[in-house]
Amino acid sequence: MNVRRRTVRALAMGLLGAASGIALADKVVLTGDRIPTDAGSWIVRPIHHASLALGWEDRVLYVDPVGPAQRFEKLPRPDLVLLTDIHADHFSHETLRAVCKPDTQLIAPPAVADRLPEELRARSTVLTNGQSTTLFGFRVTAVPMYNLVSERQHFHPRGRGNGYVIHVDSSRLYISGDTEDIPEMRQLQDIHVAFICMNLPYTMSVEQAADAVRTFRPRIVYPYHYRGSDVERFRQLVGEESGIEVRLRDWYAP
Repeated sequence: MNVRRRTVRALAMGLLGAASGIALADKVVLTGDRIPTDAGSWIVRPIHHASLALGWEDRVLYVDPVGPAQRFEKLPRPDLVLLTDIHADHFSHETLRAVCKPDTQLIAPPAVADRLPEELRARSTVLTNGQSTTLFGFRVTAVPMYNLVSERQHFHPRGRGNGYVIHVDSSRLYISGDTEDIPEMRQLQDIHVAFICMNLPYTMSVEQAADAVRTFRPRIVYPYHYRGSDVERFRQLVGEESGIEVRLRDWYAP
């Protein structure tokens, strides 16, 4: 009888192990554009408007996840979330609650952190412009994002929100957030991949964005947060002779 019970138990454990193996094999992985670097590869996955997912090795980052949870149901949950500003197209505590794991960490400017629910605020690192932190091997620096033109400054006053530079090994990614072509962006150096916003009247024109990109010269640039903008015109203005690869992707798919 004892032998029989042990046999049944062993078979059950074997089936459980097989099931675990199937679950592990079916683990959701991030798919998208693969960008090789000297130290590894980035995965870039547009989500919607200002929202995107990034992958590096076994880590997943989200930027400004907002909207219905269904947008994220086929994506792995993030290890790290970067939040740029308080507006509804960048910040939703309902979406954050839906997509974050219990151990997901967040990085946010003070204005956003002040609006986070307590359980998310406890897992957040607060950065002001110029400050840096390292999480999961990513060195993240908060950089300015703001409006220059006087009649637009109320949209994004200087110091409230963060753009970000993510530095891992020898690779540097730039996320503009909502900004015009500010001097701090034009002074960036050694950017491998840049995500550049463009939509008037809230951020900048296609012409401003292209001129700024031609100044700081990332290797690859993605227009994002571009609703209503002519991104093909942006590509033409950046120009093939610049040596900058412009990648046009659909941030507004249904």
